[in-house]
Amino acid sequence: MSTPADLLDDLTADLDALFVFSPSSGFYERFEDLDGEVVVIAPENVVDAEVFVELPLEFENVRDRIKFGVEGAMDRGIVDDGDEVACVVSVFDDHDSVVRVRADESMHSGVYDLFANSRADPGVIRDVFEVVIELGKKGQKGKPVGALFVIGDAGKVMNKSRPLSYNPFEKSHVHVGDPIVNVMLKEFSRLDGAFVISDSGKIVSAYRYLEPGAEGVDIPKGLGTRHMAGAAVTRATNATAIVLSESDGMVRAFKGGELILEIDPEDY
Repeated sequence: MSTPADLLDDLTADLDALFVFSPSSGFYERFEDLDGEVVVIAPENVVDAEVFVELPLEFENVRDRIKFGVEGAMDRGIVDDGDEVACVVSVFDDHDSVVRVRADESMHSGVYDLFANSRADPGVIRDVFEVVIELGKKGQKGKPVGALFVIGDAGKVMNKSRPLSYNPFEKSHVHVGDPIVNVMLKEFSRLDGAFVISDSGKIVSAYRYLEPGAEGVDIPKGLGTRHMAGAAVTRATNATAIVLSESDGMVRAFKGGELILEIDPEDY
């Protein structure tokens, strides 16, 4: 019969890397002399770790925390597909758990890049992303809906677009993430045009027709004008675009004119 010590040995044997999530200085020092790569994953590198991956948000869900940590490490080239990783993560206050996972290319969805490397606040990106995911799952009154959200660098985005109709947010100071505001966004999404959202989450405008030049923008075949507009505006500005396709229901994100994420809302 296995003892607790045997089980711990099994968890930490033949590791390619050890991930320590948001450790205190004293806790991190326990692992400094460990064989193999020791990686700190946290919002900030407060322990001056040699190998550090920024966790864009303190995800409450442990599964999401681990998934984003592994994806970030893969993005940085710290671990590769197939590497064995042990994750030390707090589940309850003052109690830590060790979870062993294998880095897998399926974890490399692009969501980490969307949150960690965008100009806008990561919390704003998350709030918009969750609105789009919910729209993709439920649609508008049971029917599929398309939507385009442009987040960050709002001044330049407004200069490269024009209004299609009256802007209901022109004199307001509402921010994405407020449950009531999110209901409004879902309702307005059935109408044409893009939403423009500032770095801090203020909803600057709805019903914007994006007019950046599309020359040199290359998007996958089969994607329509909404995707082309989203890709083009991110090439012309430092914004991030999140697009919900009405035709296939997929959520796609663009930065720098390139597709960085493609995900089925039902799988998220």
